[in-house]
Amino acid sequence: MRITDTSDLWWKTAVVYCLDVETFLDSNGDGVGDLQGLAQRIDYLSQLGVTCLWLMPFYPTPDRDDGYDVSDFYGVDPRLGNHGDLVEVIRTARDRGMRVIVDLVINHTSDRHPWFLAAKRSVDSPFRDFYVWRTEAPPKGQKNPVFPGQADGIWGKDEKSGQWYQHSFYEHQPDLNIANPRVRDEIAKVIGFWLQLGISGFRVDAVPFLLEIPEGPEIPEPHDLLRDIRRFLQRRSSEAILLGEVNLPYETQTQYFGGEDGDELTMQFDFVGMQSLYLSLARKDPAPLIAALRARPALGSEVQWANFLRNHDELTLDKLSDSERQEVFDAFAPDERQRVFGRGITRRLPPMLDGDPRRIRMAYSLLFTLPGTPVLFYGEEIGMGENIEIPGREAVRTPMQWSADRNGGFSDVPPSRLVSRPPSDGYAPEHVNVAAQLEDSGSLLHFIRALTARYRISPELGWGTLQVIDQSVDSLLVHSLSADVGRVIAVHNFAEVPVTTAFRVKDEPEGTTLLDLLEPLHLPLDPTGMVELEVPAYGYRWLRVSRPGDGRVI
Repeated sequence: MRITDTSDLWWKTAVVYCLDVETFLDSNGDGVGDLQGLAQRIDYLSQLGVTCLWLMPFYPTPDRDDGYDVSDFYGVDPRLGNHGDLVEVIRTARDRGMRVIVDLVINHTSDRHPWFLAAKRSVDSPFRDFYVWRTEAPPKGQKNPVFPGQADGIWGKDEKSGQWYQHSFYEHQPDLNIANPRVRDEIAKVIGFWLQLGISGFRVDAVPFLLEIPEGPEIPEPHDLLRDIRRFLQRRSSEAILLGEVNLPYETQTQYFGGEDGDELTMQFDFVGMQSLYLSLARKDPAPLIAALRARPALGSEVQWANFLRNHDELTLDKLSDSERQEVFDAFAPDERQRVFGRGITRRLPPMLDGDPRRIRMAYSLLFTLPGTPVLFYGEEIGMGENIEIPGREAVRTPMQWSADRNGGFSDVPPSRLVSRPPSDGYAPEHVNVAAQLEDSGSLLHFIRALTARYRISPELGWGTLQVIDQSVDSLLVHSLSADVGRVIAVHNFAEVPVTTAFRVKDEPEGTTLLDLLEPLHLPLDPTGMVELEVPAYGYRWLRVSRPGDGRVI
């Protein structure tokens, strides 16, 4: 690779920031965040180092599933603004060096979508086959695997026709029939519409449920749909990406990249690595994470992993064994109210780590140095917590905390009118907010800014080949990422005690030194490539391998 390649495949060195418009900033005093409020905070995001905004659904919706129950794929929820407001956000973000991607929710619609309303009017409706139906009653006692305990089975009854429609998610979210060519054509139109407005790609929701209809019509070659979408996407916009939510084992995820051809999803979230990381944090031992990193399949140069510590859903632990999951529950969610679906945690990272700034910073340092692209969930940069009084996944979807003012500076309405309530404990806005941390150079906000800045000048972190470096301290993860443009070695201590380690940096020329990108530290290599290093409790190092004549500046 050349340094100029990083501008073509921009997403391999991006800093992605996920936000929900309705909980970010209220500009008109109705208690709901909106696009004009987001526009007012574009400069804040730019200064944070964000290069890609991921907007959660902003489409018209009955809002029974936080906007993922879409009633118009072409619209903008009037509570949030209009198309003009959205275009202003996209244009302003682009001017500040940020692209915008949006959620693509095409495995189901809201039951109030015009397609479904038309489909229910008559079994002869041209929209009837947009959905999956059955005439016989489904077997009794069926469970819903996505929302156990919250959704009843996967079939809902249409009383008018006496038939049942399939819903892999909630009953108010009927599944689209992807086997229908007309549905595929509509999906292409939706993608083309948003690309025309300047969107740079899509986060594709629940991709396996899109391709594998539980009990509906069989699709002969389901992955052809993803290939068709990718080809269409790149015809309309060569820079646009598909970031897929595929919570499956690694070997299956490879298929969703398109195998060796890499012609399906551009990026996928690494759920296996994320869950192994939390097991490592619980044990204070990097071994589970190391095992996951070594198990990652090799990818082609034009596809990528997306790394994350938290997202808008429950912190799922479904890929861990029962005993491993219980370990993480015991460490980070001891209260049953902090768990959901028997597999997930409804907390943000700082409360799980008892607010220990050393552990929190080590975790984010690790996020930015894992091979792949880092993804932040809004509020992570200031260490927001969850509101335990809100049940389920909504506990982590509270308003952004801008200041210590009323409602955290999110809105000036009475608290009863807020779209969601901020926490009232030690993570309340008076204790955790942007304004205070902007004035504190030692704050988490300034630390995340430093990480994004160093990440952006270290393209080997996004492009490099992983090597886990052997050394003798069990609590340390030492790994390097090497690319044609250079090499970075990252060191992370999962333990609460300082340690000293020694390791060999192989295949480097005489005169090579290690430059710490976060501290004023230079470490010369001895003639055999050995280096000795002290690492504080929960400490971390970003060591750039500086060869003679390197010429790069920190």
